[in-house]
Amino acid sequence: MDVKAAPNGVATIEDRILRITGYYGYYPGYSSQKSASRSSVTRCKPGANCPITRSGISRQLSPLSVAEDSAAPILELQSRSPSGICRHSRVERQIRSGEEGTQTHTENNSQENQAQTRCQSCTSTFLKVVWGFLIILSVSSSWVGTTQIVKITYKNFDYPFFMTWFSTNWNIMFFPVYYSGHLATAQEKQSPIKKFRECSRIFGEDGLTLKLFLKRTAPFSILWTLTNYLYLLALKKLTATDVSALFCCNKAFVFLLSWIVLKDRFMGVRIFAAIMAITGIVMMAYADGFHGDSIIGVAYAVGSASTSALYKVLFKMFLGSANFGEAAHFVSTLGFFNLIFISFTPIILYFTKVEYWSPFSAVPWGYLCGVAGLWLAFNILVNVGVVLTYPILISIGTVLSVPGNAAVDLLKHEVIFSVVRLGATIIICTGFLLMLLPEEWDEITLRFINSLKEKKSEDHTEDITDSSVHTRSRSRANGTVSIPLA
Repeated sequence: MDVKAAPNGVATIEDRILRITGYYGYYPGYSSQKSASRSSVTRCKPGANCPITRSGISRQLSPLSVAEDSAAPILELQSRSPSGICRHSRVERQIRSGEEGTQTHTENNSQENQAQTRCQSCTSTFLKVVWGFLIILSVSSSWVGTTQIVKITYKNFDYPFFMTWFSTNWNIMFFPVYYSGHLATAQEKQSPIKKFRECSRIFGEDGLTLKLFLKRTAPFSILWTLTNYLYLLALKKLTATDVSALFCCNKAFVFLLSWIVLKDRFMGVRIFAAIMAITGIVMMAYADGFHGDSIIGVAYAVGSASTSALYKVLFKMFLGSANFGEAAHFVSTLGFFNLIFISFTPIILYFTKVEYWSPFSAVPWGYLCGVAGLWLAFNILVNVGVVLTYPILISIGTVLSVPGNAAVDLLKHEVIFSVVRLGATIIICTGFLLMLLPEEWDEITLRFINSLKEKKSEDHTEDITDSSVHTRSRSRANGTVSIPLA
């Protein structure tokens, strides 16, 4: 049955239906072309000459047959014999399946790489934490041991400058210890002279010269000697707990000097921590009244913390940051300078009988070697810890020496702590811990609080959803439907 052309140009009802339903093989004039192709199919009688035959079906090629074959695989199937199969559709399916397999394989590889990266990062973090825990125990133990052995040595040998000079000479062994570790761990081993020259770049591109040796080493050697000497003098007047607590104020002094000299970033929390440190110092001095040995011991301890802070700030200003090898080289250089140029000081003190002992056999060399060895171990552990773990853990190990010394003083020396001293110690240690906060601590805290709030809101939403689902299922079981109020 023929249908007249519609106003919109669609000739037949079949064209309308195909256009409305969005058939992908549709094109204008599809039905007319299809009818023409049908009319062009002729059946051959037996014995008659047929045109181009293909399994008993003949098709006249029209100008639209190419478009029909390329755009509509289903039309191609209709125009071919029932025994023919569309190879083009097979190829397309194989290509698509190959692309999907490639994408799936790539995604699987990326997921495996991400999993391996996460495992490696978790392993490295775990190892850093383990090393940090060991370094904390080692640093605090070495510092507590040094302080307590000094107190024991004072019973038989009360000469703090000679002890300082003798202990500083042991710094010469720092670089040999570092080079031994290099030989044990490095794959490409270097000669001692080559390694020494490489590490001497901390003094400049030209390495260590006599001028730089005197110019850079002299002030740091003097500050090093003053720090240790004042610390030992304070131990003569105060308990080990008080001295170690007061020495923790050096962190506050470092911040104040860095803020003034190096123009570091201003942080309110660190200013507050510095105020707490100063408050603790005043309370420590007031514990026994502002007179006698107590105030002198506090002055020595605060002086030791101040010279230590000045040493660190000047090191950062003139030498910058140093790796483990450069630090070992520098500390060994300080030991050489002490042995060459500072040795005349204990000789002068001996002959002026300021620090005079006789005979030499009465010197407790065992205790002196113990103090020097633990002091050297403390310096090595501090520099090794920066390489193996997080630097903040080294500072925590230093502040843990305060409760360590308190435990030894309480159990062995039976020291009775007053309330004022105990409060001053707690305030100073709290200020020290506040100094360890990172510069972006406020932003980190806000992000952490916001994440907690989001997690609580998500949990609350899940609880409401679970309760509503439970209510609906129970109502359906009872044959009723209830709508929960949000």
